[in-house]
This record gives sequence, C-alpha cells and structure tokens, in this order.
Amino acid sequence: MVKPGNFFRPSRLGLIRRAAVAAVALTSISSAVAIAEPTPPAPGLREVLLVGNNWEGTADVIGSTAPYEKVGRISVIPDKEARMAEIFSNPVSAALFLGIRHTVGEGNDQLIDDLYTTRDGESIIASRPSFADVVSVDIESGDINWRFPVSGFRADHMAISRDGATVAVSASTSNTVHVVDTATGVERGQFATGDKPHENYYTSDGKYIWNMAIGEVNTPLDAPALDFTKGDRYITVADTTNFERVRTIDMRERLDAFGRNDLSDSVRPVAFTPDESKLYFQVSFFNGFVEYDIAQDRITQIKELPKNPETSPRRSDWINDSRHHGLSMSPDGSKLCVAGTMDDYATIVDRETLTEGPLVPASKPYWATVNGTGTDCVISESASDSVSAISFESGERVASIPVGDHPQRIRLGAVPTTWSGTNNN
Repeated sequence: MVKPGNFFRPSRLGLIRRAAVAAVALTSISSAVAIAEPTPPAPGLREVLLVGNNWEGTADVIGSTAPYEKVGRISVIPDKEARMAEIFSNPVSAALFLGIRHTVGEGNDQLIDDLYTTRDGESIIASRPSFADVVSVDIESGDINWRFPVSGFRADHMAISRDGATVAVSASTSNTVHVVDTATGVERGQFATGDKPHENYYTSDGKYIWNMAIGEVNTPLDAPALDFTKGDRYITVADTTNFERVRTIDMRERLDAFGRNDLSDSVRPVAFTPDESKLYFQVSFFNGFVEYDIAQDRITQIKELPKNPETSPRRSDWINDSRHHGLSMSPDGSKLCVAGTMDDYATIVDRETLTEGPLVPASKPYWATVNGTGTDCVISESASDSVSAISFESGERVASIPVGDHPQRIRLGAVPTTWSGTNNN
C-alpha cells in the first residue's frame, strides 16, 4: 500500500516515470490560465439549481438565479420498494443499511447524496448512500435508465467531468472511487483512495481527478489524542486516462510543518481558485479553512472563523465530525463562501484579506455552491428544510426558498424548458 505523500516504487524506471507524472499532476493544475466558463444550456433547456433532499429521496429544481422560483421536484427513488426488499433479504446488507440510518443518517435513511443532470437535460444522475448505488433517472418519465451498484455498502459524493461524459463517485466503505459513463452506467475505471473517500474534483483540463478521504467520522473517538483512530486520510490524484494513482498528498505533514498539529487532516469540502493554483479546504472539528499552494506543495494560510457561543463544545455533538462543512468560491476568485454548519451561520470571506463579512444566521448549513450568474452563494439549510442565497458583494441573504427534507448537496444543472415540473414517481 502506498503511504500518504509517497509514490509507487515498483522499479527504478517505474519510479522515474511515476515521479514525472506526479510532477505534472501537481503542477499542471496550477498552470491553467483559468477554468473554462460553464457551457450555456443547449437550446430547449433552462439552467437550474438542483437541491438533493437527503432524507426524502427527492431533488427540488429551482431557477438558477434570482428570483429563484421553484420549477419542480424529481424523485430519485422510484425503485425504493425493490431496493428495500433486496437489502432486507440479506442479513449483512440489512445490518449495514441500519447502521447508516443510525449513524451518519441521524436516524434517517440517506436516499440522495449528490446529483447532476446530463448535458442533454434528459436525465438526473444521483448517488444514493443507503442503497449503495448511482442511478440515472429520466426526468420526464421518472423511470430508471441505469443503476450502478458501488463496491461496499455506501455511495457518497460525486463529481461530473467537464464534458459531462463521466461521473466519479466515492464508495465510502470500500475506499474506492468508481468512474461511470453517464450515458450507459458502465464503469470506465476505478482507483483506490484513503479511508472513507468523500469529495471529488475533475481538473479543468480533464486529466486528473482529485479525491479527498475523510476517514472515520461516525465513531465516538473524537478526542484529539485519539485522532489516529480515524484512519488514513489523504488526497489521491488519479489520471483520467488509465485511472492510476499518480500522487497522494498527506495534509498531516503540511499542517505539522505550518505549526498546526492540533488540526485534523481530514479534508472535507474544497474550493479551487479559478487558475487552480490554490486549494482551500475545511477539516474536521475546525471552524475555519486552510489555504494550500499546489505548486509549492505547502499550506500558506489558515483562517479561523468565529465560534457560535451557543454551539456545544463537545465534539461528539458535532454531526459526522463536522464543525464547518460547505465551501465555494466566486467565479472571479475574490470571495469564499463558508457554511458554518454547527455554528449555524454562513459568511462571505474576502480572499485577499481573509476578512469575513456578516455572519448570516442559518440552520445547520451543510453545503455551499454558486448560482448561475456567479453573483450569489447558495447554501443548504438542512435543519430548516430550506436553501438561502447570499450575495457575494454584500454578504447578506437575498433569498430563502423552502425545499424538502434535509437538503444537502446543491448543483447547477439543466432541464427541458417544456418539463412539467415533476416526474411520474
């Protein structure tokens, strides 16, 4: 097994070749001029925000910009009865299903984690943690186009490639990322990760996938002295042509070098700068974020944000080891939007000064993304079943929209302009 921060060493020649690839993987991401602008929806499609209601198994569809009108709702669990019957026919599957319900699910089934639409707007692709799969659902009919069971017993975060051809999905109990064809549901490849793979990211040139492993987040061993029990947590960089791992980055070493051995190295939500030269990320138990210079391979700044005095000081009370969970960046790279999950606020941070704006009250905000015009950050408020838009310019809330049960991931997508606003399930 490759240790975090090292390369494979099958032979001296292999080492040289892999080191060269790894150098490219580390530096090419910072050499791009800028991320390409999102492709406008094709004729006959409208851009929307997709909100995954985790405990309900639905996706609310909202206009991508103000006034954020509700467009409709899509069910991603038309086969729920069949899946439940399948799960409970196997004692091992049933035990693990119930384990998800009573740990990371907070007593609920996790029916949708991440979601995207296909380029043609005809289907929604969703990862379903409790069903341990990824499905493509026809937006008009509500029928399942294809289903891909992940290895292990739980599916987690996804990322979609820039051309929309593949999705990368974390199989969190098997320490694997599967790369799946969005048209057919056929696996294109897979690669191994650290313990409990979480966030995924395709680089703008399409050459690499970055995966962040968060380790065990649902154990009671949360004291800093027991951090070693959380497992192997590191970033894995994989080549998208052959799905070989070309580099691992252990933030433990970088945090220690910065003088912060008190911080967890569990990399949670991330945001890259537009030129992909810097990575910002949140870590478990911390009310703030870290800045990492990719070309220099070192942490350059750490920002601690205010604590809510009403937040429990007990780490065991923080959901899945989160303190802050949700991070996005304005398209021009000047502002960061931070979801202060357990502190019940969101805030816009100036990237140059790292000064936070108003602390906007929010009910357990669990994700942050950018709206269609890049003017607002949109957060999910999982405790109040709503999403809110916060202006990057003013730092104030400009809209609040009710959604379904326990919203988490929010993604931009597209649906047909003729869509009736619901599928048949």
